[in-house]
Amino acid sequence: MKERARAARLEQRVIGLVPTMGALHSGHLVLVERARKECSPVYASIFLNPKQFGPKEDLSKYPRPLEEDTAKLEAARVDGLFLPDAADMYPPGFSTYVQVEGLSERLEGKSRPGHFRGVTTVVLKLLEIVQPHFAYFGRKDAQQARVVQQMVGDLNLDTEIVLCPIVREGDGLAMSSRNVYLDAEERKAAMVLSRALRAAEKEITAGVCDSLQLQQAMRKVLEAEPRARVDYAEIVDAETFEPMLRVGRRGYAVLAVFIGKTRLIDNLLMEPSEAGTELICHF
Repeated sequence: MKERARAARLEQRVIGLVPTMGALHSGHLVLVERARKECSPVYASIFLNPKQFGPKEDLSKYPRPLEEDTAKLEAARVDGLFLPDAADMYPPGFSTYVQVEGLSERLEGKSRPGHFRGVTTVVLKLLEIVQPHFAYFGRKDAQQARVVQQMVGDLNLDTEIVLCPIVREGDGLAMSSRNVYLDAEERKAAMVLSRALRAAEKEITAGVCDSLQLQQAMRKVLEAEPRARVDYAEIVDAETFEPMLRVGRRGYAVLAVFIGKTRLIDNLLMEPSEAGTELICHF
């Protein structure tokens, strides 16, 4: 893969990368579609990264439908698929890690200690191997993408991180590889995440700027669902992921909620209109 990427760069071609952990859904394929519009060649990677899973998380149960994933990527016309194994990425004696301080320590970082260190380490390795001009991430993992953007900027890497909109099911549930863990009743209950974000959006549209009031609107919806257990429901700055007292600049309403044993995340992007007179919400 590294030789192919180097040859493409020498030919002054624009390389795109869609990094994944497999268990692909339509959201991943939208990233490939976006990359194909902007790049040639487009590569995808599938690597179930053990370094970003905690000791109590679901690495052993994470779905691995490799044949199906490969067929989907072939149908999406990627130009190459990178399939390293853990021994290739982390050979014996591996001891070098990358950590973005501060940004990695809130929300997902607090709930999943070590998670972002694993993410930034593997993403740096993938970017070094594939050498893409553009790498494509979904906005559902907004904090992860922001951490990666910070790493890329801090280390002067020649890659731009492209953040793409959330892809949702028809009922509003954000697509996620973990949705397969939900049974029928949990699947119905999981819609509470999007309903909670819609409640915040409704408040913002009505002119509410107080973050506490927006959080209360989300929590009221979440707490009415008996199968839901809230990890966090916050209003944060889009750059720092620190709490905002009032919305007015670019930010997120972010959620992490357990439905049964399955932990799901979702968010609502809020940004000022061009005129700066109102907030526009992107669900």
